[in-house]
Amino acid sequence: MSALTVSHDLSPDWDELVRTWEGTCGPEGSKVEIIEGIVTVAPPPSKTHNLIAHLVHRSLLRGVPTEWAVCQTLGTAVPSRSGLYIPDLVVVPEGELRTDGDPYVLASVAELVVEITSPGNAAHDRLKKPAGYAQAGVPLYLLIDRWAPGGPAIILYGEPQGDTYRVLSAGKFGDPVDLPEPFGCVLDTADYPTE
Repeated sequence: MSALTVSHDLSPDWDELVRTWEGTCGPEGSKVEIIEGIVTVAPPPSKTHNLIAHLVHRSLLRGVPTEWAVCQTLGTAVPSRSGLYIPDLVVVPEGELRTDGDPYVLASVAELVVEITSPGNAAHDRLKKPAGYAQAGVPLYLLIDRWAPGGPAIILYGEPQGDTYRVLSAGKFGDPVDLPEPFGCVLDTADYPTE
């Protein structure tokens, strides 16, 4: 992962950051995000990463209310933390996608965010992004961590307070993950590839 420093100011101007983000071109399929005021470019996710995203997406479609959308590659902003993330999956009210204006949604409208780690972004997905999502009040954060030190793990966070979450459940690949209402579905992780 490479990084481009946008500003030396500790609280860069949000509009300036977004303009820089919009103008940053990475290789096709790469993910351009703003993490704590720094525009970052991550390489395209692997086939394995995409397979996991597909499996989660398919499971979520069975449980989400019809007025919600399950999106991949949707910019999700936390301006108070100078963050604009591109989660692997995010569930938002469909109406949020029907509005003109900003090329992103505010994280505060998200119902669930899913991040799947890659070797180069694991620290962001484990620490910086959940702090931003919690601060924005996202009710559920699902971290699928193929690169966890103890082996592939899945952690469901909820009950955000300030910039922290409470761990609702934690397990390894192969363990089912119960998503609480309003999702009310179980993610079967038995087919999640570990390599």
